Amino acid sequence: AVVSTQSGHYGRGTLEYYLFRAGDQLEYRKKIRPLRVKMLDDSIKTILIDDSHNVKEVIKAICERIGINNPDEFSLVVENLQADDAKNATLRKDKTSGLQERDRKKMETLRKKLHTDDDILWLNHEKSLREQGIPDDQMLLLRKKLFFSDINVDRNDPVQLNLMYIQDNTCVLNGTHKVSQEDAITLSAIRVQIQFGNHDENKHKKGFLELKDLLPTEYRKIPGMEKKIFAEHRKLIGMTELNGKLRYIKYCRELKTYGVTFFLVKEKMKGKNRLVPRLLGITKEKVMRVDEKTKEVIQEWQLTTVRRWAASPNSFTLDFGDYS
Repeated sequence: AVVSTQSGHYGRGTLEYYLFRAGDQLEYRKKIRPLRVKMLDDSIKTILIDDSHNVKEVIKAICERIGINNPDEFSLVVENLQADDAKNATLRKDKTSGLQERDRKKMETLRKKLHTDDDILWLNHEKSLREQGIPDDQMLLLRKKLFFSDINVDRNDPVQLNLMYIQDNTCVLNGTHKVSQEDAITLSAIRVQIQFGNHDENKHKKGFLELKDLLPTEYRKIPGMEKKIFAEHRKLIGMTELNGKLRYIKYCRELKTYGVTFFLVKEKMKGKNRLVPRLLGITKEKVMRVDEKTKEVIQEWQLTTVRRWAASPNSFTLDFGDYS
């Protein structure tokens, strides 16, 4: 529609008030539209949203619809973005500018292997979907981003309990949560109970389990793992699906990497003019230096000890003063 301004009035209800002029072109769009949202269990919900709202309000509407009581801890992710997408390419280039090409490729490979948050394209909560270039047919993934009140999640909140269980399981399988062999067996046994119910000697025999769906990569080819999982599974007779998910989440909460947002960074070696890869972990309470290979915590500081910080396109500096 082409704007025609002939009224001569400049009240709040006129186009002139909003700085439109004769000859400007307007595009009419629906204010209320359906948005397809993918859950971590791969189910898809279609929810009516107000397209003029920012993402924070959209998330609030989604969570209200599906029964989540703490929307501030969730966010929306652009999933399956192509690697050569212009926006993504720009982000990658900015983050590694100044590094040698070989170093850049090494960091990219390591970042993908470690499943850090660098490549998760979280949407900005203060802008609308349209302001961020999200087309109407784009499906978005609802995912937990912050971990503040999750300790209060129990059987009375089955929707969020299920989402947290799926996200925790994904983090265990892809190595985001580094677990010992004993932990991996225990968690796998709980998953078997959730999925297949009580142990049945006639059914649960060698070859029944798909270990790739239960164990992190480093434990899948160890002989006797299925037997050990079944041994733990026998101890869980009578556990319901809901109680199983709750136990799985509680077990994961005790892991050192639970609730940590990881970023792959380059850290200057003390006394040397050399940069080495390192994981920077941030939680609701502290900042952590983590070994990028073993996921062992090297050093940690409470957030209350941060004296000051500074950021530039290629560096991030934290000053802990006397706590360094």
